[in-house]
Amino acid sequence: MSPEQKKELKTQAHLLKPIIMIGQAGLTEAVLKEIEIALDIHELLKIKVRAERDERKEIFQQICVDTKSEMIQSIGQIVVIYRKKPPKPQKKSEPQRKRHTRM
Repeated sequence: MSPEQKKELKTQAHLLKPIIMIGQAGLTEAVLKEIEIALDIHELLKIKVRAERDERKEIFQQICVDTKSEMIQSIGQIVVIYRKKPPKPQKKSEPQRKRHTRM
């Protein structure tokens, strides 16, 4: 990702509020699943992690690895991550029926 793209994403993330908060239980499978769902919907997420500094860095890195996302910014307890939305599967359309017209 280019520096210009990261700068643009930081600008967009500035107005966001943290969607997911990680507390005492740490990074669990349920939390990772919620992050995956949120990334599929929003692409750009702000996550708040309540942990010590060293533990936070490990959690931030683990989130990025497990979700295949990219860390855009990390300030204190807040991390901003980005992952492009997966393409929507196209519905198979039924062949159009010929319409009979009256003369």
